[in-house]
Amino acid sequence: RQRVLLWGVLLAAWEAAWGQLRYSVPEEMPKGSFVGDVAKDLGLQLPELRDRDAHVFDTGRARYFFLDLQNGHLSMMEQVDREEICAAVPKCVLNFEILVKQPMNIYKGEAEILDINDNAPSFPERSSVLEIIEYTAPGARFPLEKAHDPDTGLNSLQNYECSESSYFTLDVKNGDDGVKYPEIILVKSLDREQQAVHNLILTATDGGSPVKLGSTTIQIVVLDGNDNTPEFTQSVYKVTVREDVVVGSRVLQVTATDRDEGPNAEVKYSFFKIPEKFAKTFKLDPESGEIEITEKLNFEEHEFYELVVQARDAGGLSSHSKVHIKVADVNNYVPEIVIMSVFSPVPEDTPLGTVIAIFSVQDRDSGANGEVQCSITESLPFRLEKSFDNYYRVVTAELLDREQQSEYNVTVRASDGGRPALQSSRVLALRVLDVNDNAPVFSQERYSARLSENNLAGALLLSVRATDADWGENALVRYRLGEGRLRGAPLSSDMAKTARQLFSLDPKTGDVKVTGLLDYEERKYYDASVEGKDGGGLTAHAKVHIDILDVNDNAPNL
Repeated sequence: RQRVLLWGVLLAAWEAAWGQLRYSVPEEMPKGSFVGDVAKDLGLQLPELRDRDAHVFDTGRARYFFLDLQNGHLSMMEQVDREEICAAVPKCVLNFEILVKQPMNIYKGEAEILDINDNAPSFPERSSVLEIIEYTAPGARFPLEKAHDPDTGLNSLQNYECSESSYFTLDVKNGDDGVKYPEIILVKSLDREQQAVHNLILTATDGGSPVKLGSTTIQIVVLDGNDNTPEFTQSVYKVTVREDVVVGSRVLQVTATDRDEGPNAEVKYSFFKIPEKFAKTFKLDPESGEIEITEKLNFEEHEFYELVVQARDAGGLSSHSKVHIKVADVNNYVPEIVIMSVFSPVPEDTPLGTVIAIFSVQDRDSGANGEVQCSITESLPFRLEKSFDNYYRVVTAELLDREQQSEYNVTVRASDGGRPALQSSRVLALRVLDVNDNAPVFSQERYSARLSENNLAGALLLSVRATDADWGENALVRYRLGEGRLRGAPLSSDMAKTARQLFSLDPKTGDVKVTGLLDYEERKYYDASVEGKDGGGLTAHAKVHIDILDVNDNAPNL
């Protein structure tokens, strides 16, 4: 256990190219154990890591790691048993994704769970009985129940040993599945009358340090009579079936013959030491030798089966043959699109190449059926980029303009390589956020009006109007009068004050009204400027010219 704790702080490898992190950690490490320094490996300071809301992205699968924002370390969420989560997979790799924001990016990581020698080889039964007819010729082989060690590499099962016997010797064969199969070979003729029972001890050892082992006792009972064993027509039967084959379908038929006569020539078929999970999938007819499927196959869960069948006559003699069943993949899984993050609303002044969304695509099929091509809606100002493996980014390809289009529905499509291909799609609803990039525009460059002197206060003189293509507060225009001019010269502060006393401009409506008494003999016209200013501070200007009309309000002077 001390060695395990020391291994737990070793970082095997990391690589940040294309957002890739690689670590390794031994199995059985306690909760909270150190896996890797994510902050250091990504070149991010701890405050930046917290400000960008870095976290292990939840994909809906079991989570084995968490990111500690206090120190930037990736740590174990719980104690992990490699044999429980990876079964017989030689290399146990757990994937994770680190998502950061502002700017948004995703980093893919993997942590290899290293095996420790925490399991000894074990046999399904502590003892078993093998019956052999006394007439069996030397050289006959008898397969034994194999041991199981869930560890991997050198820590897994490496060899078998058998107690000494003058009648039997041990032979270990490597199967097509890479598993070692023990067999005993009869090297000397049996005589039931001399010795009716032989006892052997079969021991399985692994390659760990220290070595662990497991044993089982084999009792060999010598049977009398019947001197011909059944013989199969083939040593190995091979067949390939589609994973969508109907339950109840016949896979193949095994056949064995016996040269004896009468009951000793009657052969019965059975599976020999079949694993429990296979026993639910296949059924062997003891009379005909036909193998039938009893539950639905799944290529993604199991693509190859090796079964051992036994033919046994009425006298107890038996022989064995292997059945190899290969499952052919069928395109039965639709590509799955997982939207990981969407940046919306998007400011219309967003630079080109900005990441708008990140998503991943996965297809549980294999080969061409699991190869997925992705695309997005064409003729939109976005493009699709592949990050790594099955991760994609949607980025801006053109400058956005809210005044032209304020919303986009971007359809992401995924299609696999099956025939016919299976497809799926998701829609990204993106809203464009307004930026104050348009100044107000007056409907006229110059407004003019004529008004008789001695008018009534409150009379509407004219209205100025300006529009703004922006939205919301950025499009709200407020008006005000400039200083203006009198007879071509700038108004003095007193004159400007007098002009503002004579005229008023409603800041919301743009209505210009008379507020004081006008006198033609004092001033014949007024020039003023009008400013329109939007909520973002952009302005526009127009000119206002007002002519004062004379009325006969003065008598001649002598």
